[in-house]
Amino acid sequence: MPHSLKEKFDEHLTFDALLEAHKRASKTKKNSKEVLNFEIDLETHLANLYKKLKDGTYKMGKYREFIIHEPKERIIRSLPYIDRIVHQWYIYEFIKPYMIPRLIQDTFACIDGRGTHLAVETLQKYMRRMRKKYTSYYVVKCDIKGFFYHIDKDVLYTMLKRIIRDPKILKLTKIFVYEDGLEEKGLPIGNYTSQYFANIYLNGLDHYLKEKLRVKYYVRYMDDFIALVPTLEEAKELLSKIQQYVEEKLHLELNQKSRYYPNQFGIDFCGFEIYEDFRKLRLRSKKKIKKKIKKWNQLYKAGVLDFQEALLSWNAWIAHSNHASCYRLQNKLYQQIEFREQLPFRKEPE
Repeated sequence: MPHSLKEKFDEHLTFDALLEAHKRASKTKKNSKEVLNFEIDLETHLANLYKKLKDGTYKMGKYREFIIHEPKERIIRSLPYIDRIVHQWYIYEFIKPYMIPRLIQDTFACIDGRGTHLAVETLQKYMRRMRKKYTSYYVVKCDIKGFFYHIDKDVLYTMLKRIIRDPKILKLTKIFVYEDGLEEKGLPIGNYTSQYFANIYLNGLDHYLKEKLRVKYYVRYMDDFIALVPTLEEAKELLSKIQQYVEEKLHLELNQKSRYYPNQFGIDFCGFEIYEDFRKLRLRSKKKIKKKIKKWNQLYKAGVLDFQEALLSWNAWIAHSNHASCYRLQNKLYQQIEFREQLPFRKEPE
């Protein structure tokens, strides 16, 4: 792994790399007006973008804002399509190959080949090891208060600057970090770069816990993180040290729900309630699919159901819930679907 990222901008700035970035950016938006307009004269648009990046005249467009209400109300900020291509190119060419390898093995957000389900499986594996070794143990469960909204841009940029030494990449990085219309703190939710920057922001905390404090069993998914320790005294001390690091080094606060407790209560993490020998679906996931089924049935009776959309949503929920012990729930919900014969579902538990 190189010590720093330097003299790589021009090497990675090619027409083919921008074309691949466009393909990734458009994958879920192929029929949007913005993408269709861009593709009408694709070569010219990419050539113009290439020139602006090459001569350093690229400037980011203005964000659009909208509000989502699931799983909770949040302000999402979206860039024009051309800027999303640049973000894709930047992350794929520089962040993934040069920054992601610096993250610890037990962080799971925004990393190819990992994700929520591997995070859950890894945590449960660690829980079993702790039970085997100690019988009972303590869980230290933390998350960051208003994480994306309170990231200190100066701290983030200093972190990135330690690795990125190429002036052209650094100039682009500075644009992404600072020129988002927000105040001195916060990253826009919905930005492709934001999720990677946020993950990198907590990398120092990960290494502090693993290497300085020697916490063997530790798992993080974005700003939710879990540590397993043998005793109550160790749990108290660890939570105190985490709180101190988060405040002093990262200029953040732990959520008031951050706490420590005995292992027999299980762990609510990444959409599941996790115990050593089984997992249950989080209540929010159950409520969400029940609400969807009710809506699907209404649309089906009215003859206006988008069956393909319902099929994709159902398959996604089944794939997610298959990671928990919930065949009876799956079957019960399946029986409530008016058009269930058109939906795939295993008839017997595996």
